[in-house]
Amino acid sequence: MAETREWTAKHMYARIGPRKARLLADLIRGLNCDSAMQQLEFNNRRAARMVQAVLRSAMSNADEQEAEMGNLIVSTARVDGGPYQRRWRPKDRGRAHPIQKKTSHIVVTVSER
Repeated sequence: MAETREWTAKHMYARIGPRKARLLADLIRGLNCDSAMQQLEFNNRRAARMVQAVLRSAMSNADEQEAEMGNLIVSTARVDGGPYQRRWRPKDRGRAHPIQKKTSHIVVTVSER
């Protein structure tokens, strides 16, 4: 039985909400790495640049270990919620409303087909 080799890259504490980044992680999961890069290149969401950077890093990790670059696929693409910063927004009549500046942990794993 052949052993599958995997390479992982992470972007911890990315300053974007997890729901926004998960849309792009779902988009590239299971794709060939070249087509996943094209999908992210022409997507105009802000999270696309972050996910693309993590995917490029995972592909670079695989290239360092002499992987066959044409056979790489995105085996897992995961976005976990990170800690969020609590801030206060001033409102009328002396009140304040809380806002949450959310962060994400973006994890991409590529493997050889």
